[in-house]
Amino acid sequence: MMMMEGHELTVKTLGPCRLDSPLRPLLEERRTTEHYVDENDRVLFDDTAAMIAARSGPIDQLPGFEPAGPRKKIFFDASKTRVGIVTCGGLCPGLNDVIRGLVMELTFHYNVKRIYGFRNGYQGFIARHGRSVIDLTPESVSSINEDGGTILGTSRGQQDVGEIVDCLERMNVNILFVIGGDGSLRGAMKIAAEVAERSAKIAVVGIPKTIDNDIPYIDQSFGFQTAFSSAVESITAAHVEAKAAPNGVGLVKLMGRHSGFIACYAAMAKNDANYVLIPEVPFKLEGPGGFLACLRKRVVERGHAVVVAAEGAGQDICAEGSHGTDASGNAKLVDVGIFLRHKIAEDFAAHNVELNLKYIDPSYVIRSVPANPYDSVYCLRLAHNAVHAAMAGRTEMVVGRWHGRFVHIPMALAVSRRNQVCPDGDLWLSVLEATGQPHRFC
Repeated sequence: MMMMEGHELTVKTLGPCRLDSPLRPLLEERRTTEHYVDENDRVLFDDTAAMIAARSGPIDQLPGFEPAGPRKKIFFDASKTRVGIVTCGGLCPGLNDVIRGLVMELTFHYNVKRIYGFRNGYQGFIARHGRSVIDLTPESVSSINEDGGTILGTSRGQQDVGEIVDCLERMNVNILFVIGGDGSLRGAMKIAAEVAERSAKIAVVGIPKTIDNDIPYIDQSFGFQTAFSSAVESITAAHVEAKAAPNGVGLVKLMGRHSGFIACYAAMAKNDANYVLIPEVPFKLEGPGGFLACLRKRVVERGHAVVVAAEGAGQDICAEGSHGTDASGNAKLVDVGIFLRHKIAEDFAAHNVELNLKYIDPSYVIRSVPANPYDSVYCLRLAHNAVHAAMAGRTEMVVGRWHGRFVHIPMALAVSRRNQVCPDGDLWLSVLEATGQPHRFC
């Protein structure tokens, strides 16, 4: 048994795989190389000599993930297998790509005949909501990857786990694919636990979805590249607006409740931003070394500035008391963009400095666009690997990519913490180099 931060890395299975996989002929001659990992190998958690040396144990005790990919033997008999797919939480580029990839792989490579799409997230399993279930076929999903959003719809909030599993059993569903983020995967874990409690043979496999790139132990979440690429257009527009007016300031608020990855990558993509504010790096507004004084000094000296703020930045200085939670249980945030717009205007006026500020919030635009080519490929490969895992009886796990390799990750580990920008890491260092902003505002 291998552990990481108190979590077991071994992926749960429904039982031994005794059936020949239809993909077995493709695998017979394959061995581990720099481009492929055999199913009996492991992908090590650590990727530096110092980190491996710090473990100070034999190689077979080093923590590692089970590699993803097709298996020679599978658990489910495809001719008798029924599959369900559900999308949950907020929108993200690539949702339709994942749905399409799942349906195509299940149909053409495993010959699964019945694939159900559950509508509007976990509500789709609950009778009182009256959500219709749709049959997913290659024909019905053939071109959905050209559109943003999800053809299945989505919703937030918890539903009764017992009712969900009742629905799966009534419909004889053997595999459930959950495409969702932290909250959705926690819900999937509860479903898997209820399935186990009933001694049922239903695989629950997740494809982690988060536009903020905040799920840990995966290199990058799908849709993230599309999101920050789309956000670049808003930063470019803010830069043009700022340069066009005397003492112009372009202020852009981007998505990122707890993690500032979109703000960091979008700011560096065109290198037009002068200040990037993210949740992981606290800052002060007031005082000679505060953000407002630095911004005002730059505008007076250079004539313009562009500020990029992640939505979760500065909550400690702009929040006053509790603002409650949303349907997913997330704390409601103060709108940092509106807050900064007011504070910047107030500061410039107090110092009798002209200001022409343009505020841009493209949040719902960047999450609803179709996936770009990179994310489309990534979504397809995630879908393929999710199908391979499910057909081999893996359950209560997600597929992801770690150090460039596709792997199986236990759900408990995938929701154990948030992936965040490290203030001491090379990404934030690159942001500081690109913007020229102080390493801290104090």
